[in-house]
Amino acid sequence: MENVVVIGASAKPERYSNKAIRMLAEYGHTPIPVAPREEEIEGLKTYTRLPDITAKVDTVTMYVGAARQDELIAGIIGLAPKRVIFNPGTENPDAYPRLNAAGIETLEACTLVLLRSHQF
Repeated sequence: MENVVVIGASAKPERYSNKAIRMLAEYGHTPIPVAPREEEIEGLKTYTRLPDITAKVDTVTMYVGAARQDELIAGIIGLAPKRVIFNPGTENPDAYPRLNAAGIETLEACTLVLLRSHQF
């Protein structure tokens, strides 16, 4: 199973990022929430900065809009995941070449749909 960084994680159960954390765990993955104002989400330690994550990261799933992603892209490259999933509303074609050049696959998809349809 994978370690999955959830950027833009929310403690609010109705938010898609929170649903993703719960569903990732349900499917046997280890969600790693990243949020600037939360200490814990769904019982998991929350990180405020990507460089603080020391675990091997397999996938990053993005829940932050493109306008707020610039500073995050370098941190994602530093984590060296296999792929970044840009969920609906977070698409950022300007960032894809930087990620691809670092050997990171970019995917425009919904994490929840990928999990439910066994394509994750």
